[in-house]
Amino acid sequence: MLVSKLHYHRRTNVLDIHFDNGEQVSLSAEFLRVHSPSAEVQGHHQGPPKLVTNKKAVAINEIEAIGHYAVRLQFDDGHQSGLYSFGYLAELCSQAEQLWQTYLERLKAANAQRDASIAIRVTP
Repeated sequence: MLVSKLHYHRRTNVLDIHFDNGEQVSLSAEFLRVHSPSAEVQGHHQGPPKLVTNKKAVAINEIEAIGHYAVRLQFDDGHQSGLYSFGYLAELCSQAEQLWQTYLERLKAANAQRDASIAIRVTP
């Protein structure tokens, strides 16, 4: 499946992913951030994936097309090293429920949380 269109909703921090077969799936910026394909998150070498915490309010600042096969998502926490191939995005979409439940279980087991470790308020 090829990605035909991406639409990011800044208010809700949700990315709509449209595929060439007409399917459309919405994933949160938090989900995409904690499942980044970067070596930093996936683990260098044979190590287990890193448990990324405190990203409930993370947002995507920029989406950059990489050829006709991937995008780079730049998050407001400074993370931008993962290339989301269209194949990886399709994999995330098809396994989203299972991946999210596994993530929540890992958080619980590590006594970690999704919320920011300190409250931050930005005033315009």
